Amino acid sequence: MKAIKLIAQERLVRGKKVRELRRAGKLPVGLYGRKIESVSLAVPGREFSQVYATAGETGLVELKYGDKTEHVLIKEVQIDPISRQIVHAELQAVSLTEKIKASVAVEPVGESPAVRDKIGVLLQTLNEVEVEALPQDLPEKIGVRVEALVAVDDQVQVKDLKVPAGVEVLTDGEEIVVKIGEAVAEETAKEIAAEEAKAAEHQAEGVGATPTQA
Repeated sequence: MKAIKLIAQERLVRGKKVRELRRAGKLPVGLYGRKIESVSLAVPGREFSQVYATAGETGLVELKYGDKTEHVLIKEVQIDPISRQIVHAELQAVSLTEKIKASVAVEPVGESPAVRDKIGVLLQTLNEVEVEALPQDLPEKIGVRVEALVAVDDQVQVKDLKVPAGVEVLTDGEEIVVKIGEAVAEETAKEIAAEEAKAAEHQAEGVGATPTQA
C-alpha cells in the first residue's frame, strides 16, 4: 500500500492550551520512534480524520514537518466520548527497511454452512493477531475463511490463517480465531464469545511503546 501524505507543524503549546488548537481545527499529535527525538506536532483535524479512515493503524503515512520527512504509523488515537471526535493521536516513526510488530484485525469471510443451515452459530474468540513485517507490507486486516465450518465445534485456528508474503504471525498458532457453537439464543452466543475472547486476552502477552504526552 502506497504511503498517504500528511503535513504537520511543530507546536509549542501543551496541556490545556491545546484546546485553542482544536478550536482552530488543528489536532495535537505526538511523534516518537527509536531513532528520532520525540516531538509535539499539530495537523489539520479534518485531513487527519480522512487519513486515519484510510490508513487505520497499519497503513503507512508519509509525514512532513518543517524540513523533515518520516514514515509513520498512527497509534494511540484518543476519541472524545461525547463528541466522538478525535482529540489526540500518537505517530510512530518506522524504518522501511526494518520489520516491526503490529496487531492486525481478523475478519470472517464467506458463509459457514453450519450457520446457513442453522446447525450452530459462529463465535469469534480472537479479534486480532500480532504480526511482524516491513511497515509497507502490513495488511489492513486478515480474512478468516469460514466456508469449511459445517458442524458444531468446527474451528479455525491462528495457524490456519492465510497471510500475505512477507508477513509472519506471532500469535500462538493453536489459539482459536472462530468456531461453531451450539445454536442458542443470540444474547447467550454473544456472551459466550465475549467470555472466550476475554480469556484469550488474559493469555496473550503484549509489548507497547511509551507515547509522548499532549
